[in-house]
Order: sequence, then structure tokens, then C-alpha cells
Amino acid sequence: MKKATFAVAVLAASTSAAWAQSSVTLYGIVDAAARYTTNANVGSSQKQLIPGGMSQSRLGVNVTEDLGGGLKGLVNLEHRLNSDTGAASSATDFWRQAWVGLQSSEFGQIRLGRQYNILFDVYTSTFASFRYSPYIEAYKPEIGMAMTARQDNMVKWLAQFGNFYTEVQVSAGEGQSGAAAALPNKTIGGLVRYNDGKFGAGGVYLQATEQTGKKIKATVLGASYTDGPLYVHASWGENKFENPFTLLNQTSAAGFAASAAPGSAANVALLTRGAYTSGILGANVFNTDSADINKRTMLMFGATYQLTPQLNVGANLWLTEQTHFGTVQNLAAPFRNALGFSTDANIKSKADFFAVVFDYAFSKRTDAYLELDYTKTSGEVQFANGASKRGGTMLGLRHRF
Repeated sequence: MKKATFAVAVLAASTSAAWAQSSVTLYGIVDAAARYTTNANVGSSQKQLIPGGMSQSRLGVNVTEDLGGGLKGLVNLEHRLNSDTGAASSATDFWRQAWVGLQSSEFGQIRLGRQYNILFDVYTSTFASFRYSPYIEAYKPEIGMAMTARQDNMVKWLAQFGNFYTEVQVSAGEGQSGAAAALPNKTIGGLVRYNDGKFGAGGVYLQATEQTGKKIKATVLGASYTDGPLYVHASWGENKFENPFTLLNQTSAAGFAASAAPGSAANVALLTRGAYTSGILGANVFNTDSADINKRTMLMFGATYQLTPQLNVGANLWLTEQTHFGTVQNLAAPFRNALGFSTDANIKSKADFFAVVFDYAFSKRTDAYLELDYTKTSGEVQFANGASKRGGTMLGLRHRF
């Protein structure tokens, strides 16, 4: 991404005679697409202008200060926006990222704040869905395996040793009061990957702790290979849940109903746990049974070929399986089935996703794309409207600066 950079000289501390050089970089992406989806509603299709087809629209600031002796100060603030309306897409000003860090030429980077987790990092850096775009914003099943892709209150260490890269993340999970089930921000895990310019491979393990004290364990392994105009990749991922979805500290039906109400922390956590995909195909798309997860696995395969210097075509296949705890175990009486679970522990659910994208680059900054996708489910997981199949296509335009 080409970024417009404004360099300024900043005085060092008064005790030093040196001048420290600081750069402030403003960058962003504006992406919008016209999308058509079959079976979007009961018995009908849907036509939309969506605020991000291939990429999420954003505006960010990078700050780098040379502190001397191989040490740099780093800051990143990144805001998400809706390109179709111009509105902020979250009440949080810098929802995408907000962190401060130090970089040493000897010891790597240390970052503190809200940032991408290591699952997202390995998916997008080592075996991305497409060569020219790490994933499809409006259709990204692999990001649904990444434990919400970001965590608050994170400390992350990153280092490079030749062609090997490593990352370690820890987040404390502040703000999880236990009043209702919430997104698991308490995490610990590590990443190791290799990239020599042609061959890349990597593995990640990340463990998150829910408010109940039970664990969600995620493992991802994959590789990619680039040879001239051809890029191919394959990966395997698994999410394992120690306990069914529960709502905490609720002793009355009224309290339970309030906790599970749309927009509540519990409801958000339920939908996040249940979604195979993020973006436009995330929350409220699949039925409630999709949130009853014992173990979920995903195989991802894909290839991109550069037909001309400007035209790329890519195809990707995601094969997902899920086992369930079963209805009886989901909630203790008197709240059993209050969220509508009807799962059978003996039935395995599946969801298969396929997408093809044609991307034409007008320049290094501006491109247009045509995308087609198809989703099929079986078992306990269906679309919220009862359908088991859905197709979609979108035509969009993206500009990076």
C-alpha cells in the first residue's frame, strides 16, 4: 500500500544534543461494492451497496520515531468506516487498532494495546486467500476461525531471525465482569512462520479463557508457494471449546432475557461464536444452533494466477465441519433452550464455501473486482431463514492511499 508520508523533525530531550527523526504516515482504504445475494431473506434475494467488498474501509496513522542506537518508537491508530454512508462503523474511535510500541534492531518489537491477534497474522501473512488481497472482506470464513481477529489489552512481541518470524501474545482480559457472557479477551499464544520469498509456512496456537474459566483453544497450520505468476496455498485450522455457551449469574427468566437481548454482550458473544464468517456474512446470518460448538475444523485451499500485469484471477475453497455439545447440555434449567438451541450431539454439521475473484488494477492504488461466491450447509447449521444454500456476486472498486 502506497502511503502519503509527512516527515517532521522532532527535538530530542533537553538532556541530549541529538535530533530524533519522526515520521507520521496517513494511510487508508476506501472500498465499496454492489452485491447481489440469493436466499438472503425468506424466499427472496437482496441487492445492496456494501461498505467493503474486498477490504474493510479504514483510515489510519502510523508514527515512527528514530530514538538512536537501533531503537524506534512506534504508534498505530486505525479507524474503521462505512464507505456507503460515511458513518463510523463502531462506537469505538479506533476499533481496528490502537497500540504503542518499541522496536529494537536486536530484540524485535514489543506492542501494547488493541491489535490483530496471531491467528489473523498467520492467515494474512503466510497463506493468505489471494495473492493481491489477504481475504475477501464480505466473505471470509477463515477470519471466522480467528477468535474475533483482534484482542484488547494485548502485549505482543514480534521478532525476525533470518527467514523465520515469531510472535507471542498475552492479553489480560480486563472488563470481563462476569455479568454476562462476553467476548474472550484473556488470551495467550505463540506463532512461528517461515518465508523465503517463494515458500512460506507457519503454525499458531492461541488459547482464550471465557468468563466461566473454560478455555477456547485454536490451532492453525498452513503453507504457500509462489512461482512467477502462480500463487497456491493450503491450511488447516481448529477451534475447540471446553464448555457449551452459557450465560453467567442469571437467576431469573427476566435476567436471562435481558442478558440475551439483541445488542447485549451475551448476544454479541453468541453470534460471534456462531458465525463461520465475518463481514456481511457474519452475525445474524446463520441459525442459533451454529453457536453450539464443541469442535470446529476448517480446510482452506486456493490459488491465484496473474494473467497480465493488471489482471489477476483467484479461487478459494473452505471446507468446515463442526460437532455439537447437544441441546440438553447447553443451559441449566430453567433456561434450557431459551436461546433456541435444538442441536443433537450425534449430528455433525458442515459448511462449504467457494469464491472466485477477478481483479483488475488500474494502478498500484486503484483496482476493480468481480467476485462470485457460493455457500452450502448441512446438519444442525443452516442460514437463519432456514435455507441451506446461498449464492452471491459483487462488483466493486477499491482505492488505497
